[in-house]
Amino acid sequence: MVEAWYMDESSEDQRKPHRLQPNRSVGVLELERLGVFHWKLDADHHETDPELARIRKERNYSWMDIITIHKDMLPNYEEKIKNFYEEHLHLDDEIRYILDGSGYFDVRDKDDKWIRIAMEKGDMITLPAGIYHRFTLDEKNYVKAMRLFVGEPVWTPYNRPADHFEAREKYVHTLTQMG
Repeated sequence: MVEAWYMDESSEDQRKPHRLQPNRSVGVLELERLGVFHWKLDADHHETDPELARIRKERNYSWMDIITIHKDMLPNYEEKIKNFYEEHLHLDDEIRYILDGSGYFDVRDKDDKWIRIAMEKGDMITLPAGIYHRFTLDEKNYVKAMRLFVGEPVWTPYNRPADHFEAREKYVHTLTQMG
């Protein structure tokens, strides 16, 4: 099961866990109410995993690539890490599957507080279009992830504030409908 918690306000190294003291865990149901879904899959057999194939078919994740985020493997590493950690949204869902290594996705809750989601090998996550989020490596400084899309990939992040986009308006409306 994925582990998530509310973050502290520290400006210390972004790769640290940043747990509130005392810790305030966030459960899977709370993440699902935000539109964030998680699966635990067999990363060692991702090429032939029937569960991944089923999810891709059901959700129409037709496009896929693999990215390795490490200083020796990613061109413009420092710039990319900085951009990934800038608070932003996308106009389509963000789908990531961790094949190796680990990192954190941070998402905003309905009260605009940060929730940190620890991602490790075998974790697959979907973030809905319009949710403010960011990504960072943890202190191991390495992750290999599958990126999935419905149709052709759109890589455009819209840094906050981006409340005027229809995807954001729809997302906020969905949150208010749930109380």
